[in-house]
Amino acid sequence: MKKYDYVIVGGGLFAGTFAYAATKKGKKCLVVEKRPNLGGNIYCEEIEGINVHKYGAHIFHTSNREVWDFVNSLVEFNRYTNSPVANYHGEIYNMPFNMNTFSKMWSDVRTPAEAKARIAEQKAKITGEPKNLEEQAISLVGEDIYKKLVKGYTEKQWGRDCKELPAFIIKRLPVRYTYDNNYFNDLYQGIPMGGYNVLINALFDGCDVELNVDYNENKEKYNALGEKVLYTGTLDSFYDYCYGKLEYRSLRFESEVLDEENHQGVAVVNYTDRETPFTRMIEHKHFEYGTQEKTVITREYPADWEEGMEPYYPINDTRNQELYQKYSELAEQERNVIFGGRLAEYKYYDMDKVIESAFRLIEKELN
Repeated sequence: MKKYDYVIVGGGLFAGTFAYAATKKGKKCLVVEKRPNLGGNIYCEEIEGINVHKYGAHIFHTSNREVWDFVNSLVEFNRYTNSPVANYHGEIYNMPFNMNTFSKMWSDVRTPAEAKARIAEQKAKITGEPKNLEEQAISLVGEDIYKKLVKGYTEKQWGRDCKELPAFIIKRLPVRYTYDNNYFNDLYQGIPMGGYNVLINALFDGCDVELNVDYNENKEKYNALGEKVLYTGTLDSFYDYCYGKLEYRSLRFESEVLDEENHQGVAVVNYTDRETPFTRMIEHKHFEYGTQEKTVITREYPADWEEGMEPYYPINDTRNQELYQKYSELAEQERNVIFGGRLAEYKYYDMDKVIESAFRLIEKELN
């Protein structure tokens, strides 16, 4: 008999959801995490009494009642509604693109019919199949919105000119012909009261935890401890990059404490011009309606991913998908290792979709 039923590699939301279910079933779990804390990218650091989203803004939203009931059984959520704004050279626009955006951009546009006509007129400039991201975006939202609110932000995000990026990166851009600044259409959204660490602590309650440990450097040791391994890290690193490295885009964050109560009046401001080096500025206290005397802001800079940096966004082009498929075929041959989560699946997941994916594994593995 081994000491643990499951050795869980990684301390993020997928791992936590599985750990919670396994513990409830009487399974003994050891969690091995590279970082000095659990929580993955939803980890919060308290600064000046404010829960700072250390790895970027995370707003929980879902239309899945089972997921919503699950997280609310662990922590109470507030009523935060994501209503970011865009700053283009000092011009402020509401996001997502809606009637408030259109009436600000075109002073003679007041009604949905007028907005539709203006966008349709500009979209018509693209004929045939869009050849790149620029043409794709114009074919979806027209030239004015593209130039002010899409182009610069996207080029910073991907580190390349929109004309050099493939069209498939933008499959759709949400356009609403209502005066509604709610970014998500989901039935439920909010932020855990007390920050995401409250949720994370509840998910991993009852597990043994080892932090600051790289499982891939100690595989034999940890494999010997558990009947099974649930691996939620990067798939290529599990196989020592034998076929080559999967590519990602990464992020760099600069946080600053300001001696003022309210810096920008909203949690998220997107800087959509090309010249501003960062893509977003986050003011964390607004996620929880904070009334602290000071505030904490974070500037978010996109970056090319290199070994040692956090892998945020998989580059799901043909080369990388073919490479991932080769690693996936190796993973399918493993007898006592289960793979799951955004890194192991090389897929960008919203938080609710991470939990849904974990539910599917729980159904297969534990029920």
